[in-house]
Amino acid sequence: MTTEATAAETLVHGRKRTLIGKVTSAKMQKTVVVEVVRSVRHSVYGKYVRRRKKYKAHDETQQFKAGDVVEIREHRAISREKRWTVIRLVTRPEET
Repeated sequence: MTTEATAAETLVHGRKRTLIGKVTSAKMQKTVVVEVVRSVRHSVYGKYVRRRKKYKAHDETQQFKAGDVVEIREHRAISREKRWTVIRLVTRPEET
């Protein structure tokens, strides 16, 4: 094993969850609020229901704006409510 390989492996500890969602707020410093929508089957009626949850994610460069679709990854606790970081921009809405 080379030192480069071991350094790359130590950056990520374990398997982190990744989610894709839409940025709803980017008004805080280095923080964005990402809304993740998922479909869940209702246990009694069998109909698929949309569930949504909002996550606060760390945005070091402050480059993401409201409306952007981003990918977030689980991270250690950064603050009281922030446990996610923004990895990449998936799509950005077109300006009209």
